[in-house]
Amino acid sequence: MKDLITYIAKALVDKPEEVKVTEIVGDQTSVLELKVAKEDLGKVIGKQGRTARAMRTLLSASSAKIRKRTVLEIVEE
Repeated sequence: MKDLITYIAKALVDKPEEVKVTEIVGDQTSVLELKVAKEDLGKVIGKQGRTARAMRTLLSASSAKIRKRTVLEIVEE
């Protein structure tokens, strides 16, 4: 899951070296925190949140295969 979000985020931003994904694992749910450069934040969120929603949809589809809930949080610094 972490690799999937990292790959997508690096493809979207201008500064891929500043993409950081942190995984917090729980019993039933995992949380992925995505941090990008401040100027790339809009590219990751997208117009009216469409890009972020698409990333969350891909994440939930791939996490359904392993029967675990995964949440994506985009963190502002």
